[in-house]
Amino acid sequence: MTIRIALIGTGAVGRGILEAMTRKDLGIVLTGVADSRSGLIQPDGISPFDLLTRKRETGLCGDVSITADDVVRTAPYDVLVEVSPTDAATGEPATSYIRTALSRGCHVVTSNKGPVALHYHELRQEADKAGVSFRFEATVAGAIPILHTLLESLGGNEVQALYGVLNGTCNYILTRMAEEGLSYKQALDEARALGYAEADPTYDVKGIDAAIKLVILANTVLNQRITLEDIDITGIDLLTEEAIRLAEEQDATIRLIGEIIPGKNLYRLSPRIIPRHHPLVVHGSLNAIILRTDLAGDLVFSGKGAGSLETASAVLGDILSIRDRYAGGN
Repeated sequence: MTIRIALIGTGAVGRGILEAMTRKDLGIVLTGVADSRSGLIQPDGISPFDLLTRKRETGLCGDVSITADDVVRTAPYDVLVEVSPTDAATGEPATSYIRTALSRGCHVVTSNKGPVALHYHELRQEADKAGVSFRFEATVAGAIPILHTLLESLGGNEVQALYGVLNGTCNYILTRMAEEGLSYKQALDEARALGYAEADPTYDVKGIDAAIKLVILANTVLNQRITLEDIDITGIDLLTEEAIRLAEEQDATIRLIGEIIPGKNLYRLSPRIIPRHHPLVVHGSLNAIILRTDLAGDLVFSGKGAGSLETASAVLGDILSIRDRYAGGN
C-alpha cells in the first residue's frame, strides 16, 4: 500500500524526511517537491536519494521555472507535506499552501506552527468539509507524540493540567548555566555555535516559541480559542547567574515551564524553580511534558524536541497514519 506526497520545503525537516525515505521502504511515493527557488513534478515518482544529491550539488531541487505554488496546485498527490520556511506571525506562505491542498481534496501534514496557532479551527473545518485529514504532530515537542497521545490514545480522559519544557534552546542555556556556571551570554553564545540558537534568538529566549506551542495545545486538544495574547509570558533573557546559584543551593534548578490548567483558564509560561530531580528537569535540548488526567492519572513524556530526523519522525508518523486510515489516500 503506497501513498503519494508532495513536499514543500527542503530545509532541515524536509531533508530529514527525504533521508528517512532513503533508509526505509515506507510505502511513500514522492511526486512533487519544491524549495524556495525551484520545483519538480514527476507523477511516476522522484528518487529521494537523487533529490538529496542534486540539492547538495546545485542547491536546487528542480526546475527554476516551477514554483512551490505550481507544485501545490498541480502535482498529483494524496498528502501535501508542508514544511516550508514560514513567518509564524502571519502563518504565510504555509497557510495558503494548506488551503489550496484542502480545496483539492488532499490531506495535509505540516510542521509549521503559524498556520495551526493562528487558523486551526478554520483549517479544521475546511479539512472536515473536504473529508480529509489535517495533521500537525511536528508543531509541538519534536519527536514526542504528544498530540496523537492527547487526541487519540487518551480519548475519554479529561486533561486537568499540562506542564511542559517546550523549547530546547532555552533548556540548553539553562542547563549550561546550572551545570557549568556559565553566564547567560556565554551559554547563549555556546547554543549559537552548536546550532541550537539562531543568530537572533529573541523568538526562543523571550518565550514566544514555547508560548505558541501552548496555544496549539490549548486550541487543538482542549478546543479552546486562545491566541498568543492570552498567554502570560516571561522568557529567560533576564535570568541571572545569581538566580541559578540560589536555586542550586536549595537542591533545585530553574526551567522554563509552560502551564495549562483548563479549569482555571490559566495559560502561563515562565522560569520556575523546581526540585533538581523533578521529571521536568531534562538536560540539554530535550523537551518534557507532564499530563494530569482524570482517568490515566499523571503521565510523563520526554524526548528530543527538535532536530532534522526527530521532527521528520513526527511528520512521517502523520503521513503513515493517514495512509492506514484512508487505505492509500484519495
